[in-house]
Amino acid sequence: MDLDVYVNAHRAEWDRLEHLLGRGRRLTGAEADELVALYQRTSTHLSAIQSSAPDPALTAHLTRLVARTRSTVTGTRRASWRDAAHFLTAGFPAAVYRSRHWWIPTAVLSVVVAAVIGWWIGTHPEVQAAIAAPDELREMTRPGGQYETYYSSNPATSFAAQVWTNNARAAALCLALGAFLGVPVLWVLLINMLNLGVGIGLMASAGRLDTFLGLVLPHGLLELTAVFVAAGTGLRLGWTVIDPGPRTRRAALAERGRAAIGMAIGLALVLFVSGVIEGFVTPSGLPTWARISIGVLAELAFLLYVYVLGGRAAREGEAGDVEAADRSASVPTAA
Repeated sequence: MDLDVYVNAHRAEWDRLEHLLGRGRRLTGAEADELVALYQRTSTHLSAIQSSAPDPALTAHLTRLVARTRSTVTGTRRASWRDAAHFLTAGFPAAVYRSRHWWIPTAVLSVVVAAVIGWWIGTHPEVQAAIAAPDELREMTRPGGQYETYYSSNPATSFAAQVWTNNARAAALCLALGAFLGVPVLWVLLINMLNLGVGIGLMASAGRLDTFLGLVLPHGLLELTAVFVAAGTGLRLGWTVIDPGPRTRRAALAERGRAAIGMAIGLALVLFVSGVIEGFVTPSGLPTWARISIGVLAELAFLLYVYVLGGRAAREGEAGDVEAADRSASVPTAA
């Protein structure tokens, strides 16, 4: 590309665009249409110059011009309750629904790993001896021992807040570290399943697996589902680094990353619910069947939320991304 010739050919359009921008809201209908057309052409000019004959001064000038025009064309938007409602009823559940092919296998494999670890510990006394001394094991697994008193060791409100903070941090780590090819996500999952498997194995060896499950299931169903969704989303983000599909890697990661940020907010709300259950229901005096029923109902409510609201929104094109007007402008790139 001969840059001087290109600039001379299109300078009049750029000057006209600046003139229209200077008129602000006094544009006629025809001038508004012209502004949009010039914005689209100038965006293409900027892309062509960046790809073929980058000039810092010209590129900076056109970038500012395109940004100003984009702001004028799209207008400024402020977040509102309508945005929050759209996020909760469409954006978040659609993002979870679209990533189901990642988090459902993650959930199944993780539960299998926890069960295998639990079986291995529960059937091998030498492994139990490596975990703790016999007296310590008895203290952990006896009626009224550490596994049972853990849920009532602190006031319910502070315990629920602590649990929520810890779980939200684990989910955020899964989402944030997914870009590192998903490897850190696997480590976070392994630690969580190892802790669960140790509890299953030790309590099963003491003949009190039913007590352990009665304590874990009320909050654990929803809590682990949220962790699995976060892990699956993180793994999906890591795979995008490897295979971005038909888009550029940068564009694919930007879209997945924006959806992951929204996912983190939504999962924090889900984990808040599981934290409330863990703080107030799990240590309560309700019968075991009642506590487990509350956990099952919370889990079913979340799955219905994802598959009904999320499925419908996903079929309508919702992807959990931000509004198109709030994304960076995408312009053609030279082959």
